[in-house]
Order: sequence, then structure tokens, then C-alpha cells
Amino acid sequence: MQIKIEDVKHVIAITGMAAISAADTTENQLGKHALSYDDQLEAWVGKLPSALKAEIEAIRAENRNYQALDASVLYSMYVSRLATQQAGWQQGSDFGINIGSSRGATQLFEQYFEHFLQNNKSEPLASPTTTLGNLSSWVAQDLQNNGPDISHSITCSTALHAMLNGVAWLQAGMCDKFLVGGSEAALTPFTIAQMKAIKTYSRAPADAQFPCLALDLDKTENTMVLGEGAAAVCLEKGMNENALAYITGVGYATEKLKHAVSISAEALCFQKSMRMAIEDAFGTGQDDEISAFAEMKNDDQILTFAEMTKKVDAVVMHAPGTIAGDKTEYLAIKKIFGERLPLLTTNKWKIGHTFGASGLLSFDTAMHMVQRGEYEEVPFISAQKPPQQIKNILVNAVGFGGNAVSILVSKA
Repeated sequence: MQIKIEDVKHVIAITGMAAISAADTTENQLGKHALSYDDQLEAWVGKLPSALKAEIEAIRAENRNYQALDASVLYSMYVSRLATQQAGWQQGSDFGINIGSSRGATQLFEQYFEHFLQNNKSEPLASPTTTLGNLSSWVAQDLQNNGPDISHSITCSTALHAMLNGVAWLQAGMCDKFLVGGSEAALTPFTIAQMKAIKTYSRAPADAQFPCLALDLDKTENTMVLGEGAAAVCLEKGMNENALAYITGVGYATEKLKHAVSISAEALCFQKSMRMAIEDAFGTGQDDEISAFAEMKNDDQILTFAEMTKKVDAVVMHAPGTIAGDKTEYLAIKKIFGERLPLLTTNKWKIGHTFGASGLLSFDTAMHMVQRGEYEEVPFISAQKPPQQIKNILVNAVGFGGNAVSILVSKA
């Protein structure tokens, strides 16, 4: 049975994307990281470049109501403007917004709490400016959209959960366009202290060549480095001549935990989310409906799961730089793909772990790989032989609580 592509509900076009990180853009030269050692924090961090930060801070001067906003809100406003501009969405048009954060207004919250401790009273704007709802609500104010505005936090998989939500709203026919994103500005003493307390943070000396050894399975200690950044993606329902790429599969899962910050030895949540995303892209529906991706490629062949996995060219791993986190995800990938592993990569060695924004910054890496057909390798990992073409990339994210998300992005 042939199905018209316009009738396939789960084809989602990406028509705009913007991302900011310590590397500014993913154009940062391969082989070098954008991390720096902060003497005040006594830790490696992934800071936004000063020129970019100044450009973002200038947003405050545009509107007196913007002056009291947390940096995480400004970051989300900045990338949302760029993404919607690329997609050609006008102010006041109809689209939904879902932008999340793991920590939210961290900088302001700590500032206001310090004031409370010193003065035994709160600043008037402490409550309205430190809610997670600030992210989407102020982006909505800035862009004047006509549609739903959602903010949420589901730890380090927050940004990819925002993408899941956007896909769900589009597939349900409740919106035709959806802006999704994640933002994090949590380079504060208390946040760094929290990461050090759970023994995940890098103890690399200030002159280390690679302070974060994300994806290095031979490391002997945890090497996570915290970064700041944000990303926003414009999603539209159906095929689109201006598509940068397509979301062809989504997957999600949680697993029962033994410890608050751990996942199982072979990351069952990742196994479930990756399998779901791969089957969503290359499998068949309940009524033998051809998958969106198969229809796009004029391929109505019904594949076994092993055959489906061979169509995935690369995985952008969550790989936080911890011993357990990197290894368990790798073992989950081996369980799903068997002996034929796709290319494996991550960007956390270069920009740090951006918590709630990290999933979409990983997605940004995947987008560049898909659009250019080039593999972005990790310089201290054994070389992998890339295929002639890179068409389909799986992006992973997981957070405290054992919640995993996998998104499959395919070449337009």
C-alpha cells in the first residue's frame, strides 16, 4: 500500500536552529576544546565567549522588563530569535513554545537567597524571576507568538524532552509549528560544589590537555566538566522545501534505579529509547503503514530490527565524562547494534556538560554531521572509519531519575 507523504503524520521538518556554547558554534576547530580553568571556581568550566556574552547581555537594554531576567532566560531568547529568523517565522504568528532547563534561574536564585540570608527579607522580584516558567514565557513575550507556552525540567534530558513534546503536539494536529529548546547558565559556586560533592567533577590540573575525557572508556576517574549554553529548534509538520533535516524517529524510557544518580550497568533506559526511535523511523505501524522515513526514500521494504540498525550511521552519545555514565551507555549501544557499531561521538569533551541544554547541543552536532556528511571525531578516541555518506544519526540524552530520550535525525 502506497501512502502519500503528506499523509504521514510523524514526518517532522527542522526549518531553523541556533545554538550557543563555550565553542560559540560547532565551527570550533576539531582537536581543540573550548574549556577554561576558572581560578575563582577552582574548576574547569565551559564558558560562553566574552564577545558572545556581551551581545546576549545587550538584550537587557531593549526593554526595561528584561533587565531583571536571569542569564538562562536571555540565552533562550537569543537562540530563539536566531532560530525563528532562519525558519522565517514572523512575530505574532502561530506556533507553540517549549523551552526547558535543568536548573533554571540559578544565578538569580543564588543571588536572591544570599540577599535573604543577609537581610532576612526577600527582594520583590525574587519569585517571578526565578521560576522555570520564565524560559518559555519571556521568549513568548519577546516573539509574541500565538500558541501554547511550556517550560519544564527533567534534569539532563530536558532539551530532548522539549523536542518530544513539540513532536507530540505536531503529530496530534494541535499545532503546525513548534519552537523547542533548552537553556542552562549554572556556572555558580554552589552548582560546582554540588557536582564535586557527588564525585563526578573533573580534577584535571589547570594545564590539562583534555580535562573532560568524555567517551574515553579507559579513564580511571570521573572527568565531567560543567558548561553553559542554549539551543532552539523550529519544528514544522510534514515535508518542507526549506527543511534542514527531518526528525524521523523518537524514543523515550525510564528505568528503576538503585541510586538517585545512577542507571543500570547496561543502561536499560537507553536500550529502550534507542530501540523505540529506530523502530519509529524504519519499522511499520500497527496497520502496516510504511514509516515516514521509508516513504521519504521510496522504500516499502519491511526490515528486521537488525537490518534497521544498519541504517543508523552514527550516535551522538550523552557521554557525560563519568566512568559509569560513559560505559553504561556504550554497553547499551552494543546491546542494540551488536557487532556492527555505528560511529560514536560526543561534544562534551569540547564544550562541557550543559545539563538541561545538553541534548539539543548534541542534536546541533548531529545536524552539522548530517548536513555536511562529515563525522566529528573525538581527538583522544581511536579513529573510526566513517561511511561514504552520513544520513541518519541517533542523539541520546539521559538525566538523574533514569529518564532517557533518543531522537533520530535524517538528511533532508
